[in-house]
Amino acid sequence: MRIKRTTPTTPRGATKRLRLAAVTTGLVAAAALAVPTANADTTQTFSTSQLSAAGQAVLTADVAGTAWHVDQATNKLVVTADSTVSQAEIARIKQQAGANAGAIRVERTPGTFSKLISGGDAIYATSWRCSLGFNVRDGAGNYYFLTAGHCTDGAGTWYSNSGRTTVLGTTSGSSFPNNDYGIVRYTNSSVTKSGTVGSVDITSAANATVGMSVTRRGSTTGIHSGSVTGLNATVNYGGGDIVYGMIRTNVCAEPGDSGGPLYSGSRAIGLTSGGSGNCSSGGTTFFQPVTEALSAYGVSVF
Repeated sequence: MRIKRTTPTTPRGATKRLRLAAVTTGLVAAAALAVPTANADTTQTFSTSQLSAAGQAVLTADVAGTAWHVDQATNKLVVTADSTVSQAEIARIKQQAGANAGAIRVERTPGTFSKLISGGDAIYATSWRCSLGFNVRDGAGNYYFLTAGHCTDGAGTWYSNSGRTTVLGTTSGSSFPNNDYGIVRYTNSSVTKSGTVGSVDITSAANATVGMSVTRRGSTTGIHSGSVTGLNATVNYGGGDIVYGMIRTNVCAEPGDSGGPLYSGSRAIGLTSGGSGNCSSGGTTFFQPVTEALSAYGVSVF
C-alpha cells in the first residue's frame, strides 16, 4: 500500500518542524539566479582541499536557508541561497571562507528551504502527514516502509487515513538531522505491501548521477519529473537541522511530499527531504539517497 503526507498539528519535538513547515506557505520558486562572486577569478582552479575548506566555511557560517555542493564541471562550490538569506549573510559566508572565497559561486532561489512536512501514498502520524517512500523487507521476510527522518522524528504509530483509524505500523528507526531517513515496521497484516510506486514496479536501488532523469511521487502534488543537478549537497534548514550528502534536483515538491520516493525507471533513488518553491512555478528539492537508508536498516526494495 502506498501512502502520502500533509502537515498539521504539533507532536513531540514538532515545534521546530512546524515552524519550518509554516514558512513554506505561498512559496514561489523559479530558476536559480546566479550572483557573481565579487572579485573572483573565474579562471582559477581550486584543489579538492580548497573546495572542502570552502564547504566547511559555509557550514561554520551557519546561515539558515543555504545549501551547497561541489560542481565538478565548473570546479566550484555552489551555494544556493533562498529568499531569507541577506546580502550581509552572503558576505559573512565569503568572509568565513577567506582565501577560498573565490571557490564559491552563489545562486539565488526564490522561496524558503524547509522540510516538506505535510512515493507515494499519504501516511499519517499523530499530528502530521508525510508520504510513504518505498516498501522494503528484511532477510527474514518482515515488511517495512521507508520515509523521511524528519517525518519519523517524534512519531510512533502511523496510519493510512486522516481519521487515524487504520494502523499501518510503528516507527522502528529514525535518523535526523545529519541524515534524513526513517523506517516503519508494518504491524497490520491486512495491508497490502506493494513493491511499486504508483504503477511503476521498483526492482532495485541505485545511486544518483548528475544529469540523471528522475521522477518524484508525493501525497500532496502527485507525480513530477526532472533531473539531478548536484550530489553530496549539505542543506541548512535552520534551528540546527542540517543534513548532509543530499541529492539536489530541479524537481518540484510541496509540504506533505516529505518522505516520498524519487526513482529513475525501475530503480529507487531517494527520499524527499525538503527544498523551496512549489509545483506551479518550480523549485529546488533535495533528496536523501535511498541506498544509505537501505544499508543502515539492512533491508531491500522488492
